[in-house]
Amino acid sequence: MTLQDQDIPCRPPASAPAPAPAPAGTVTVGHDELLAAATTALTDRGVPAGRARTAADALCYGDLAGLGSHGTFNLARLYLPLLASGRADPAAEPRTVTDLGACVLLDSRRALGLWAAAEAMDLAAERARRHGVGLVSVRNATHFGCAGYHAARAARQGMIGVLAGNCGGQRIARPPRGLLAMLGTNPLSVAAPALDDRPFVLDMSTTVVPTGRIRTAARAGESVPAGWLEDAHGAPVTDPAAFDRGEAYLRWLGGDAETGAFKGYGLGLAVEVLAALLPGAQVGPAREALDGDGRPHGRDDGVGFLALAVAPGALRGAEDFREDARALFTTLTRCPSSDGGTMVRYPGWWEAERAHARRRDGIPLPAHLYDELAGLGLLPVRDGAQSRSRTRGGER
Repeated sequence: MTLQDQDIPCRPPASAPAPAPAPAGTVTVGHDELLAAATTALTDRGVPAGRARTAADALCYGDLAGLGSHGTFNLARLYLPLLASGRADPAAEPRTVTDLGACVLLDSRRALGLWAAAEAMDLAAERARRHGVGLVSVRNATHFGCAGYHAARAARQGMIGVLAGNCGGQRIARPPRGLLAMLGTNPLSVAAPALDDRPFVLDMSTTVVPTGRIRTAARAGESVPAGWLEDAHGAPVTDPAAFDRGEAYLRWLGGDAETGAFKGYGLGLAVEVLAALLPGAQVGPAREALDGDGRPHGRDDGVGFLALAVAPGALRGAEDFREDARALFTTLTRCPSSDGGTMVRYPGWWEAERAHARRRDGIPLPAHLYDELAGLGLLPVRDGAQSRSRTRGGER
């Protein structure tokens, strides 16, 4: 049965709202300008031009989609220090360890994860076109930004994409009823074709929130909701700065052990198995996790991840799958609202809406972040703001 037979439109009516005013305390930057700035920052530090562009695109996706905790906020905080310290190799060339056709094991060799995860997903999609499924297992990797950016690369090719990654040797979350930090946030993303230009993209940490959400709140001087963090005794913590002081732990999806925390914890362990145990990457629950005082510790080196692509057309008619996907997600968007106002949508919809609007109207960056990038010589200095830059490409 086709969509026409069901009298369901392929997508909700398109709209072109007037540009929204930039929120207070922000500076609007064009997407192309921000992308060029991030690309320059990476090429100046030795990342080859094509891969720097891919990495910058992955980074700016966070700002486009409204996921600022994984956007250019992390450029100077995370990625440039990784390159400066040698924990990430700007010129790394991943090495194939095993190639079975549909399955590949790669040693990333400390490549910048922003581009390495994108290339791994593209390789998985290429193998899926030949075999129906493509699985790329990766070890010795580094932080890859928004998992959804990479999974959506498969969805844009008409496939189902899965990207799961552990946090290497970083330990920031305790098992339910456990005393010691054992695991990272262990993100998981699943993406698939849905409505035109608005794929389904589930992108989640297996903890309540990723660490970036905590740190952006701390940088903005804001508190966080009770339920995101807890102290050593399980009491709620709302001061986000307590996390980096080692005084608070992230909580698992599900909340308390009695209300479902074992589900989030179980998902985190499932990611650890698929993303790290499978390729032989560093794992959180290693012997050294039992040492010390149990507070968050370790570094996110030796990251492992899994990129999986499934080509539905290899199992059934590709167009039949596409039509059924349109029907499924269109039906969801026609579900009546419980409050009579908020539209019912699916994961990935609002991110795509924001991305469309921000490509058109510009990206609102927090003023402190804009000034940080200007201080690196990557954006023009605002009137009245002082540049801290000395030489573009130098460490500061």
